[in-house]
Amino acid sequence: MPEQFNSLNSLRLGLTKRYGSKTVLDNLELEIRGGEFVTFLGPSGCGKSTALSIVAGLTPATKGEIWLDGKRADDLPPEKRGFGMVFQNYALFPHMTVFDNVAFGLTLKPLAQDEIKRRVQEMLRLVQLLGFEDRYPGQLSGGQQQRVAIARALVLRPRLMLFDEPLSNLDAKLRVEMRAEIKQIHAELGLTSIYVTHDQAEALSLSDRIVVLRHGVLMQSGSPQDIHDRPKNVFVADFMGFRNFFKVKIAALSQGVAEGVSGAITLRARAGGDIGVGVDAIMAIRPDDVELGGEGGVRGRVEIVEYLGREQEAAIRIDDGTKLWLRTTDHLQVGDTVSLGFPIDKVVLLPNE
Repeated sequence: MPEQFNSLNSLRLGLTKRYGSKTVLDNLELEIRGGEFVTFLGPSGCGKSTALSIVAGLTPATKGEIWLDGKRADDLPPEKRGFGMVFQNYALFPHMTVFDNVAFGLTLKPLAQDEIKRRVQEMLRLVQLLGFEDRYPGQLSGGQQQRVAIARALVLRPRLMLFDEPLSNLDAKLRVEMRAEIKQIHAELGLTSIYVTHDQAEALSLSDRIVVLRHGVLMQSGSPQDIHDRPKNVFVADFMGFRNFFKVKIAALSQGVAEGVSGAITLRARAGGDIGVGVDAIMAIRPDDVELGGEGGVRGRVEIVEYLGREQEAAIRIDDGTKLWLRTTDHLQVGDTVSLGFPIDKVVLLPNE
């Protein structure tokens, strides 16, 4: 097993970035602990890649500071920060072999050739590319090129690894394989990593903590389970796969459970202490959490059926005209009449927006 790197203890950010009148990052405040795998998640244009570029030193912040282990670092040039970065487009030198690409950063340091060779071989072994030393990037697949880019960043033994959508150019099967390898490398080497993606599955599978951004604003930060199961607002819920949203008025509160009414539908959800009877709110549930069948459920008619392999996703129009989505392993056909239930522990209560 490769030796573990000397990771940082903490990275503290407070960043604002503006381009003219457009605010790309709006006072992003965050602390990352040593050994964490933190993912910046959000749609295109939310500021996640800009934040990563500022951390790397490639883009200056309009306002704010970066602190590494209690020392100010935002005034340091990129090469003095001791970070490794993996780009979306790999950024390999096409005229250099795999060995020379990985060794490039080491050749700028006062290291003996034997030490350079040893460290390059160690990284190529880690990314499963031993035997590819004399090949050129053009002779490699996309996945192999990405492995070279990762090895080139790791060979410098960075205090912090930065990944800017590194898998977005790969096909679906290879993305799944590569994200497992990235997670294993992170654990084996004791890295601290920041990873940028718009892919929810990547964020959930890789991260210790997910930071969801929208228009440069931090919408929610938490564990993958928190972000997936307990979104704090409609944006995060929508981005994380909640497809059914109901504008409700809270009709009753009892023992930490709120009852909301939306037309012909009554839903119940766990409630915090800041909700009251008569308040307008949003209740949401994922398609795969809607229950099919059962007595006393809401009845509706199947309008659309989408085949997804093991499951079907169906659009249901209930009697009051509301449309909602259901995912099920049962076989449905357009025109079927179904009964739907909404389990209390699967419905989330969100502020009205």
